This record gives sequence, structure tokens and C-alpha cells, in this order.
Amino acid sequence: QVQLVESGGGLVQAGGSLRRSCAASGRISSINTMAWYRQAPGKQRDLVASIISNGNTNYADSVKGRFTISRDNAKNTVFLQMNSLKLEDTAVYYCYVRLNFPSRSYWGQGTQVTVSS
Repeated sequence: QVQLVESGGGLVQAGGSLRRSCAASGRISSINTMAWYRQAPGKQRDLVASIISNGNTNYADSVKGRFTISRDNAKNTVFLQMNSLKLEDTAVYYCYVRLNFPSRSYWGQGTQVTVSS
């Protein structure tokens, strides 16, 4: 199977930065999409940012200009650089990977990001 290992969560002060990473390992033929989602208590899980194999990216309006998603295809790793963090960014952040051949998806376990005042 495929495993997603997340790192980089934790506590950060408002206005600060945090860098997340997610490395996929196991039986991988080809990765189509890599993405980050987040879920705050009592809210649904929403897309934060995604990046596809050709490098095209998509961001939630709430994080545009502050977050940057990137990927290292050779290492099957996706990153999320989070700058100018706000209190409302506090959530559990989940890594997501969609593979090709055959098409299937995997979720990371989720890691808490807490932004304090």
C-alpha cells in the first residue's frame, strides 16, 4: 500500500510561518495530484491548496498570497509553506495524494496546526 508521512505541524504565533511536508512511499506508479486540506472543529474538511503533475496550483481564497504549495516529484513529497499565519488558520491539516494507474487516493493521518495570539 501507500503511506503518507506528514511533518511540520505544531504551534506558531500569529504572523509567523510554518512549513509542512508530506512524503508518499510504498507502491507508487505515478502521482497525479498532491494537496493539503484542513478541518477545524465543527467544520467540514476543505481544500487549502493543490498541485498537479504539470505544476498547476490551486488555492483557497482564504490563503492566497500567504501559502505556497510545491512538490518534489523525485521524492514523492509535497510541501506547504504557510506564511503570515492567522488565528483562523488553526485546524488539522491533512495531506492528500491521488495516484494514476489505477486512479486511487490516499489521506495522511492529519496534523494539528495551532496559531496563537
